[in-house]
Amino acid sequence: MFFDHHFFGMHWVWWIIMAILVLLVIFNVIPYRPRTDLTEDALDILKKRFARGEIEREEFEERKKILKQAK
Repeated sequence: MFFDHHFFGMHWVWWIIMAILVLLVIFNVIPYRPRTDLTEDALDILKKRFARGEIEREEFEERKKILKQAK
């Protein structure tokens, strides 16, 4: 009934297609994954933290001076 040559012969093809679709969804298609920007340097991060209000002006200036000395 289901074990004739047509069903059994195509069964492995559908598993391969499903595996490829799953891999595409995981690695390429999902645009909503948080991705880190690898080109962002420490000074950019510091400026963003200051803009969000996480650090005060004095701390911002002090850390900016330290970062410029390190370069």
